[in-house]
Amino acid sequence: MALRRALHFVFKVGDRGATLSFYRQVLGMQVLRHEEFKEGCKATCNGPYDGTWSKTMIGYGPEDDHFVVELTYNYGIGTYRLGNDFLGMTIQSSKAVKNARQRGWPMKECDDGTFEMEAPGGYKFFLIDKDEPKTDPVQKVSLGVSDLQRSLHYWEALCGMKLYKKEDGKALLGFADSQLPDIQSRMQEENQKVITPLVSLDTPGKATVEVVIVADPDDHEICFVGDEAFRELSKPDPGGDSLLNQAIAEDKSGEWYAKHKRQKPTA
Repeated sequence: MALRRALHFVFKVGDRGATLSFYRQVLGMQVLRHEEFKEGCKATCNGPYDGTWSKTMIGYGPEDDHFVVELTYNYGIGTYRLGNDFLGMTIQSSKAVKNARQRGWPMKECDDGTFEMEAPGGYKFFLIDKDEPKTDPVQKVSLGVSDLQRSLHYWEALCGMKLYKKEDGKALLGFADSQLPDIQSRMQEENQKVITPLVSLDTPGKATVEVVIVADPDDHEICFVGDEAFRELSKPDPGGDSLLNQAIAEDKSGEWYAKHKRQKPTA
């Protein structure tokens, strides 16, 4: 039986060079795989963008047993307006704190002892100044919701998450070890939003995975993928770092906008 597990959190980025320097040199993550696309994703996982784009998986270890970040880059977009829903990603890594200090990366100490910093583009991270655990340094992702009880019903009853703690208007949830439920059917039975009904996605030279994309009551999008094919698709690519560096070097979109004295659009 397939087990449920949180896999990725997606950030849309407008400057791959600056962004990758932060993730690699400050957070200490490594590029796991990189893919370039000439047209939009038929599962709409890249939103309304249907032009040339790329995605880079970066993290502290293989996707089989680590929660990783997916960096999505649309060639025609320079910046993105952020909402108030993503509150931050918490990482336990004294190495990252040390890297930030050595490089003069701005950060401030919070009341709970964590260190708050921003990645290029404005996404927040909270660092715990302790040795990295043997499992995964990524501890949690925090989201703002408009109605906690409604969201708890969605994430517990429909997505199958386990509630570990609830206090002071906050709740901590995660996936327990149990069989993957029929997500699409549950959502449809309760008239919840299904953005992309079950679809098969082909990646040239790699596995074909089945995907369902849904949205919670606050329109946070959640992508569920089939376990077996995903394990094949997500194998670390030793050449991923080189592919990414090559793509950044060959990306002339910034030069074009500078030549025409224009700024890349904001989305």
